[in-house]
Amino acid sequence: MVRTRIATIVTVLTAAALAWTSAPALASNDPAMDRAVQQVNDQWAHIRYQVADRGEQYRELDALAARAAQVSARYPNRAEPLLWQGIVVSEEAARASVLRQLGLAKQARTILERAQAIDPNVADGGVKMSLGVLYYRVPGFPIGFGNTAKARGLLEAALKQDPRGLDNNFFYADFLKDEGHPAEARTYVLRGLAAPVNGARPVWDAGRRAEMRTLLAKINTKLKA
Repeated sequence: MVRTRIATIVTVLTAAALAWTSAPALASNDPAMDRAVQQVNDQWAHIRYQVADRGEQYRELDALAARAAQVSARYPNRAEPLLWQGIVVSEEAARASVLRQLGLAKQARTILERAQAIDPNVADGGVKMSLGVLYYRVPGFPIGFGNTAKARGLLEAALKQDPRGLDNNFFYADFLKDEGHPAEARTYVLRGLAAPVNGARPVWDAGRRAEMRTLLAKINTKLKA
């Protein structure tokens, strides 16, 4: 059960999605930082959606997590690099061995909380969404730190900040489906799929929409049961 629940962690949103995150938009007053973060973002999307082998995904995510940490160190007191570092570590947790999964999930939570403390509104609610995903995908006490009430609050706050966002709608719909509310979940999946295509991030956009269509099929099956 532990492996099943933790292995489904996604940054970010995610980042990540969560992050999703795990996948927040990038825009700040520092073009050099934006480029560095965008490179992490693009590599995350490549690994998430274009690398098929799980073991290779883990190895590449581990290397990317180190790169993301370097970017965060280069830009202290900035939320954007920390957000993407947290998304990458969350994704790494999903690909890790059972013994490492929960430790990496806790590490991702700490990183994302640091980003939230700096700027809780960063990336159109991306940090709230990424933390919310961790809180509903990780098992609760006594195994892990999962918390349904915290997850709902964070995901709803992210959705309020960016009600048309692809990731915000996807993860809230997934949460509602898991909580036994498929009809409500379907509303958010359809809203997310109606979002404009993001031509600047084609790998993430296509990959997330494919996941949303899969989620929609599962929800429709539940509604017909």
